[in-house]
Amino acid sequence: MPPRKRPVEANPQTSPTHPRAHFQPFQQYLAAECGMSVNTIAAYRNDLQQFLTWLESQKVMSVLQVDLQLMSGYLQHLHEAGLAASSVARKLVALKMFFRYLILEQVVTESMIDLISSPKLWQYLPTVLSPEMVERLLAAPCREDRYPLRDRALLTMLYATGCRASEVSNLKLSDVRLTERYCRCLGKGNKERIVSLNPVAVAAVEAYLQQERPQLLHEREQEALFLTRSGNTLTRINVWHLVKRYAARVGCSQKISPHTLRHSFATHMLAGGAEIRALQEMLGHASIRTTQIYTHVEHSRLKAIHSRCHPRG
Repeated sequence: MPPRKRPVEANPQTSPTHPRAHFQPFQQYLAAECGMSVNTIAAYRNDLQQFLTWLESQKVMSVLQVDLQLMSGYLQHLHEAGLAASSVARKLVALKMFFRYLILEQVVTESMIDLISSPKLWQYLPTVLSPEMVERLLAAPCREDRYPLRDRALLTMLYATGCRASEVSNLKLSDVRLTERYCRCLGKGNKERIVSLNPVAVAAVEAYLQQERPQLLHEREQEALFLTRSGNTLTRINVWHLVKRYAARVGCSQKISPHTLRHSFATHMLAGGAEIRALQEMLGHASIRTTQIYTHVEHSRLKAIHSRCHPRG
């Protein structure tokens, strides 16, 4: 008799209700339909990967098995891992987005995760530099540095525009209009906005374009405004390292980052009389609630001045 053939076991991950069956399609959905940035998608991917790994440790093989009791166990797992409330809240947002996607795909009919509220968060005020410290930071690049004009132009653009590090690193030559004193940047969700440039920023960029950028090109064509020494686009990680280096040089706190210059820009604009709606547009915030944090920063600064200067402070 011929040997009996063993039945082929079905791969559980091919089931439409298996969580991993939707791992890649969900990321494509975030990029194509939600218009999320590469960094945001990467964060969602990591959060979802961690959740799926935990589901597998619990022997959960179908999204239909995810209920409130299971989610409570996962939140307890995150808490025991020592995650901050802000990190847990972010992971919960990623999972809510994932299950809303599953509803759109008609894999599930309802999302139990939407019944879970985010953990209460303390409102942490962002670190803000004084105008005097900002001036010291912008003047930090000197002749001993390899590309001081590029670095000074970069720091000046971060503070003059309030743009994120990724937005400044992605600037192209065609995005910057020095004669008209504005630049066009692409923010989160591929939303485009116009940001004004002050004379100091214009002068710094002009000096870099005329004297250093031609050296960085190495006789190649390159659309990016800010370049590395090899002629490639300066990444947001490069920007982060440059800000850290010059911040340490002028004696700033170790917590200083490119985002600190964005916070400083916003706070100094409000202190100078800018309207909060106008500031919202400059920063590219989708909600004014995000911009309102800077009103609290400015208020805390005024309280500190009052306490220091008032005879009975």
